[in-house]
Amino acid sequence: MMKTNKYRIGIVSTIVFSIVAFAACSSDANDDVDELTTGELHAAFAAFDTDETSIYLSGSNVVIEATGNPNHTSVYWGEGHSLYIEEPEVALTPSIIPNYQGIATLTVSQNPQLASSSTATQLGAIGIAVSGAAIFNDQEGNGALDQAAASLDYTGGHIGPHEYHYHLEPKAWTNDDEKLVGILADGFFIYGRKCNATATYPTDLDASGGHTSTTQHTTEAEYHYHIENELYLNQYYIIFPGNYQGTPSSIN
Repeated sequence: MMKTNKYRIGIVSTIVFSIVAFAACSSDANDDVDELTTGELHAAFAAFDTDETSIYLSGSNVVIEATGNPNHTSVYWGEGHSLYIEEPEVALTPSIIPNYQGIATLTVSQNPQLASSSTATQLGAIGIAVSGAAIFNDQEGNGALDQAAASLDYTGGHIGPHEYHYHLEPKAWTNDDEKLVGILADGFFIYGRKCNATATYPTDLDASGGHTSTTQHTTEAEYHYHIENELYLNQYYIIFPGNYQGTPSSIN
């Protein structure tokens, strides 16, 4: 069952601390005790759809559980669904969204750090979007994304091999702006093509489209990514064609 108590961690932590402290005083000092949940969820997590994601603290980590289904319209919902829209120009893949049943889980550090070297992304989910669906890289079936471009809906998503996911700027909620896209598997957030700190396209991005600055969710500068502001096939913007700059976790 997905957990829904996301924001009262401080109160729970105090109660847990009291219980553990009492147990420690009444047992052998060498006994192991469970790791305490501490800290607070990053403010950016408030942008995630709570109907499609459940986000909570576990020890020093954040756990993001997602339905894998998007919260917006798409031709991939299939006729008869309330979120279905016609997109006659889309070369549909064989499946539809309701055929996917499952929970995608990503566990990341509360305080992700830049790694000493970058790590290439792999096929499959590389992050979770605020909509509840997966983020993929710029490849499709070990080949270039242009082989599958015709199957992408208006918001840069399609189904393959079995779950709905985005390759391109998800225009259902972010289009040439600074809005939060989601979180990648290394724990760093990814935003739209513009930066809140400057209200325009950032010019100091590294090879992965990341930099350190404030965002609409922070008062202190922190590392984060942006959608690459370079046209792909003269009409698209790929979400993340680079390497992870942190240490990635798997999305199960």
